[in-house]
Amino acid sequence: MADQSVLTVSIVTPDGQVYDGTSTMLVVKTKDGQLGIMPNHVPIIASLAIDEVRIKHEDSSQKEDAVAVNGGFVEFSDNTATIVADTAENESDIDLDRAENARKRAQETIRKAQEIHDNSTLRRAQISLRRAINRINVAKH
Repeated sequence: MADQSVLTVSIVTPDGQVYDGTSTMLVVKTKDGQLGIMPNHVPIIASLAIDEVRIKHEDSSQKEDAVAVNGGFVEFSDNTATIVADTAENESDIDLDRAENARKRAQETIRKAQEIHDNSTLRRAQISLRRAINRINVAKH
């Protein structure tokens, strides 16, 4: 039987597994707000917002992993949390220069879309900007 004081965390994307490990607490941001999941939490399924996922470890209250997640959902039951994300990057895998360039491109696209009142391009650029800022924030963790 599995240890009931930890939970198993798995983060997968269409490109494969990004994270697999154990945790004493998982913190995610859902469409309705922040959610903390500890061992023996009631089963839950929730849509995720573009934000960081924090995976806290049992070895130290200060130790945690951060993963930039860009949408998807979390499912938790039987002390196993599975996050299926559109895209996800571990803190150590984020190229900060690339993320900064993506932020600048998105801001410029937003500016141009606002000038010509292109709502479709504006919405896509706003999502790109949120993703870039999320990656920057996680990388600077």
